[in-house]
Amino acid sequence: MHISEGVLPGWLLISGWGLTAIGTYLGLRKLDDREIPLAALLAATFFVASLIHVPIGPASVHLILNGLAGILLGWTAFPVILVGLFLQAILFQFGGITVLGVNTFNMALPAVIAYYLCKGLIKKRNAKSLVVAGVVAAFVSIMGSGILVATELLFVGEAFKKTAELVILAHFPVAVVESIINVFVLLFLKKSTSEILEEVK
Repeated sequence: MHISEGVLPGWLLISGWGLTAIGTYLGLRKLDDREIPLAALLAATFFVASLIHVPIGPASVHLILNGLAGILLGWTAFPVILVGLFLQAILFQFGGITVLGVNTFNMALPAVIAYYLCKGLIKKRNAKSLVVAGVVAAFVSIMGSGILVATELLFVGEAFKKTAELVILAHFPVAVVESIINVFVLLFLKKSTSEILEEVK
């Protein structure tokens, strides 16, 4: 859900960069050598999943998988999402450089919140808890990101009120789809590479 260039006021762009810088710093501090391959894989997954997007005014709707990155990496979701969005901005002009901080914050903060809500469920590593974690992570991360985007658009003015409402509504089916993807991935990891789930702190 990229916000396009030239939409947000300067103070909001600066705030986005500041908050993203803090989140990225915390994420890099918590990233250890064993997590680097997983972080790289999730960055690539995020990059590919976000390529197919549907424009909605000054924003867009697409698969994000930020909830999956969040529950597996915690704060490291910030640098992972930042890298993915940066590559999309310079290679495909999705979003843009000036709004990179805001777009990263919009997707990474809900991912971190999903991590704290779901890490206890992940640590149980039974099928039922993983299903619940996958669904909760998807809805918290996707709808949380949608609410942040909508709120920022409302700061711009009444002209974007309908777009803000549409952004939230349009992301509900995305959350449903990502719930299914999250559950499938978590159950697959439980059967094939359970050590990844064991590494969730």
